[in-house]
Amino acid sequence: MKKIGIVGGSGFTGGELIRILLNHPKFKIKFIYSISQNGKNIHEIHPDLLGKTDIIFSDQITTDVDVLFMCLGHGKSRIFLDNYNFKSDTIIIDLSSDFRLINNNKYKSRNFLYSLPEFNREKIKQSKSIANPGCFATAIQIGLLPLLVNNLIKNDIHVNAITGSTGAGKISSDTNNFNWRNNNVSIYKPFNHQHLNEIYQTLNILGNDSKIYFVPYRGNFTRGIFTSIYMKLDHDINDIEIIYKDFYKNHPFTFLSKNDINLKEVINTNNCHVKIQFYESVIHITTVLDNLLKGASGQAVQNLNIIYGYEESLGLNFKGSIY
Repeated sequence: MKKIGIVGGSGFTGGELIRILLNHPKFKIKFIYSISQNGKNIHEIHPDLLGKTDIIFSDQITTDVDVLFMCLGHGKSRIFLDNYNFKSDTIIIDLSSDFRLINNNKYKSRNFLYSLPEFNREKIKQSKSIANPGCFATAIQIGLLPLLVNNLIKNDIHVNAITGSTGAGKISSDTNNFNWRNNNVSIYKPFNHQHLNEIYQTLNILGNDSKIYFVPYRGNFTRGIFTSIYMKLDHDINDIEIIYKDFYKNHPFTFLSKNDINLKEVINTNNCHVKIQFYESVIHITTVLDNLLKGASGQAVQNLNIIYGYEESLGLNFKGSIY
């Protein structure tokens, strides 16, 4: 079994990653690094793992692992790597934003690959340094990729998207407090959210210079992202549906729905559901995914499965519930 190290296992994404890897048939966790939780049992921080593992958080690192996952805060991954010498054949998967952009993806001899499987699966197969995409960026790009690849987007893109409280991490703040979030919705970082940089990078690679007007919302729920994307597009809906079905036919986690979609159908899964509608000459695309799984840890393991040549969905066939 491949030996796994996890750095930063006490947060939401770290917790999801631990849950996945404990049940993955090909991987075994060797250590979970956390300075703040050193010496504590995993279930003391992630209570749902009581009885599932006897692993203890540690402040010690061993470089003798096949794979290193970094679930650190943004800006901390590069600093962490400065303190340790991992072998060149160690696969490193970073879940922060530190290496996602081409102008900042180099670290020593490594070039981190922006790894959205629906966009660059073939390159992922050859990479040992993975920059996992952001959650909003994943949801929005999955909605746009079939149109972008077929050079069909000629106008500005408008996006409204809402995310749950886990999208802000475990750090306590006024806007992440239950009393503030409950029965409440708010806008944050309108038109300048950091995930826009990733999306523009993909557009540029595909030769598209459209402007994106993105308004993110904080929702009064725990997990999930719901995106609403629209733009002018004068095409027949049947032709567009064929394009989407053909584009995603070999991707095991992305599905085009005939019905209206909602968050509950994808929560606790690695799936992304897509719905297309037309209103006169405007296309409306909605996508839904779980920000902690397809938007973070699930996608990270999906990328690792691709690198090792395993079935892409291995260890990731979770069933959600609409109730």
